[in-house]
This record gives sequence, structure tokens and C-alpha cells, in this order.
Amino acid sequence: MATEEYRWRMAPEGLATRRQLREMGLRPGGQDVAAELQRHRRRRGPLVAYLYRIDRARPVRPMTPGRTAALAKAMQARRTCPNCRRDAGYCISRSLGMCVTCDDIRRERSA
Repeated sequence: MATEEYRWRMAPEGLATRRQLREMGLRPGGQDVAAELQRHRRRRGPLVAYLYRIDRARPVRPMTPGRTAALAKAMQARRTCPNCRRDAGYCISRSLGMCVTCDDIRRERSA
């Protein structure tokens, strides 16, 4: 199915991106992309945003206790340093692979 294309900020009423739907408390709900929004750039390909029909969107599913617990466990794992096993209090950068304190110690030892 061919989708319609619109220029940036020229989409008609009744269409929204995933992020806009989420702000309205909605989700696409399995519907196909209704249109594309394109923002042209000079030296690269255009930025593309997919648009969905608001009238076909469904309400966001509520968080269950199990999903809340799973999300909390995943976020705890992202905050735990694999070297010192402490909660860093922030999500550890994947490029460092450890908390800033452990990275500073590693740099001092290698210098």
C-alpha cells in the first residue's frame, strides 16, 4: 500500500506521529502507516516521520504490576556498575561500560 507524503509541518488534521499519539494517551494499535512526513536536508537524505490516523488509534495499555517490576529491574541493571557492583545513581554509559569513578581509577592506573 502506497502511503501519502507530506512536507514538514504540512500534514493534515487527523494524523499524528507515535510520539504525538503517546502525548494524547494513545498508541497506533496495529494500524498501518497512513502517511509519511518528510523534512529535506541539504547534504543527506530527508528525515522521515511516520504518521498514523488518530481516529484508528487505541488507548495506551495500563502498566501492570508485573510490567512495573520488570521495568524497575531492567533500570536497576543499567545503573549497576559491573566493576564495583554499586548503584551509580544514573544509567551507565555503554561507551564506558562502567561508572565514572571506576573509569577514572582505570585511567589513573594506565597513565
